[in-house]
Amino acid sequence: MLENSPTLRVRRQQQTGKSHGVVPACVDIVGFSTGVDALTDKVIACAIAVHRELGPGLLESVYRDCLVCELAFQNIEVERERRVPIEYRGRRIRDDLKLDLVVERSLVIEVKAVERLHPVHQPQVITYLKLSGFPAGLLMNFNAASLRAGLKRLDHPDRYTRKPGASTEAE
Repeated sequence: MLENSPTLRVRRQQQTGKSHGVVPACVDIVGFSTGVDALTDKVIACAIAVHRELGPGLLESVYRDCLVCELAFQNIEVERERRVPIEYRGRRIRDDLKLDLVVERSLVIEVKAVERLHPVHQPQVITYLKLSGFPAGLLMNFNAASLRAGLKRLDHPDRYTRKPGASTEAE
């Protein structure tokens, strides 16, 4: 059964470079690997390396700066404090939204160093995705004993929504 799973077929296609009638890996379909998913895995690995080196208990800014260094060591493009203009009812608001980190122009990283993630943190990242248009985000709490315990992957709410007039068959 596992031999014919969609993920395994896509991985085999990526390794061999041959298509066997499988949906390309870049298509956003649940169960298939995407560029954003692979990038997310790399960023999580970098964050785990930072957390293993430093442990919990430091300021968000320290973790953010060390994560930027770790991403740079891996040749992953990262931008700090990306400004996103905000409009309200057609009027530009004076202050821009500042995203902690944007990786490879597609992944928002929100760095936290808090006792525990608060329920508002996830909707906060989803709002950032809506306002910025980026497809996915990571909420990372470096103050957890294990980074995995303080890690949440969030997708843009429209990521898997079928667009009107979109074809359902792979072209």
